[in-house]
Amino acid sequence: MVDLGYAAVFFGDAGMAAEVTSLEGQLSHLVYEMRTVSILGARSPRDAESMSGVLQLISAIERMGNAAVEIGRVVSRHLGIPSALVADLAGAEEISHWVRVRPGSQMEGHSLESLSLPTEIGMTVVAVRRGEDWFIDPAEDLVLAPGDVLILQGSPEGIPMLREFAGAPEWVKPAVEGQVALTDLDRAIDVLVDMKNVSEVAVGLAYSALLFNDVPLSREVNRLEDRLDEMREQIELWVLRAAGDVVDPSGLRGLLHLAQASETIGDSAQQIVWTVEAGVEVHPVFAAAMGESDEVIMRVPIAPGSPIAGTSSRDYNLELETGFYLLALVRNDVYRYRRRTPFHYVAGDELLAIGPDEGRQMLAEACGYRMEHDDATGEIELVAMELMR
Repeated sequence: MVDLGYAAVFFGDAGMAAEVTSLEGQLSHLVYEMRTVSILGARSPRDAESMSGVLQLISAIERMGNAAVEIGRVVSRHLGIPSALVADLAGAEEISHWVRVRPGSQMEGHSLESLSLPTEIGMTVVAVRRGEDWFIDPAEDLVLAPGDVLILQGSPEGIPMLREFAGAPEWVKPAVEGQVALTDLDRAIDVLVDMKNVSEVAVGLAYSALLFNDVPLSREVNRLEDRLDEMREQIELWVLRAAGDVVDPSGLRGLLHLAQASETIGDSAQQIVWTVEAGVEVHPVFAAAMGESDEVIMRVPIAPGSPIAGTSSRDYNLELETGFYLLALVRNDVYRYRRRTPFHYVAGDELLAIGPDEGRQMLAEACGYRMEHDDATGEIELVAMELMR
């Protein structure tokens, strides 16, 4: 929902915004059903305590869904956003893009599973529009036909290959011409793009903290949420200053709306990690659900001599190579989750990343490991490749 909401803003597409609102109805039904199941599953005080953590998570997910609807309403209610924001969103860490499948292209007649777009180009299909019909979070066996429109989210570096696969013309990145001096509006837009990046990272880190029961990581989520609060206050200040230089300031309302939605997503991330900090045992259903979700979270150490060890993040693009998005790099027990400047992968670092199930082996091999399934426990173990020889 969040990805589709931002895509609606990026493309100014009211149809996408309407789909986000439609998904809210599905989410509300799932939330009601899950709350009922949780209550029925609490048969003892210990069950009730562990289920309380599940209910906390459900509430946070519902809150994020509501924030996604608010993002879409920037388009559906014509609140207005500056064209410079669209240009800046194209430079975000994860961006939205759409492409139409052309007749005779490499995509025509192929299923999403066979194309393996997350691992091949580092982009994930959020939705497919076929005529008037929408396929939200489409199934892997969906076969693409000419005229299908794919809405994707992921690394901007994958766009050229994506468009080549679809037979689409070369894409020109949106830009705003004629700007020289940095204005108050420019500052507000820059902070808003940062808020988008930070809020998305906060959610990924929150799920990771819950999955690994990692208290230090939960504290990082709290720091990010505090930062989002500060950034929203900065945006309010810059927008109010910019309003004095704009003939019709009503077109700036969308910036405030998006800032509030990003902060709400950050608040939801903080709500998720509360159970970790409070020491509340989360029901095993959470780990099972995370294992079956479309995206999985992995924590992998970098082995000496591995393909990724010693390389630069500029030379080795994790998303393009494995389909996994780097949430944080752990070095000497310190979490580094900002990727603004290039950095080097060092043996002994740990990668905390989220991505498609089919990319797990690729990520493990990049870090010098092979994945092995333990039939006795059902768990997956990382075995150093040197030990396999």
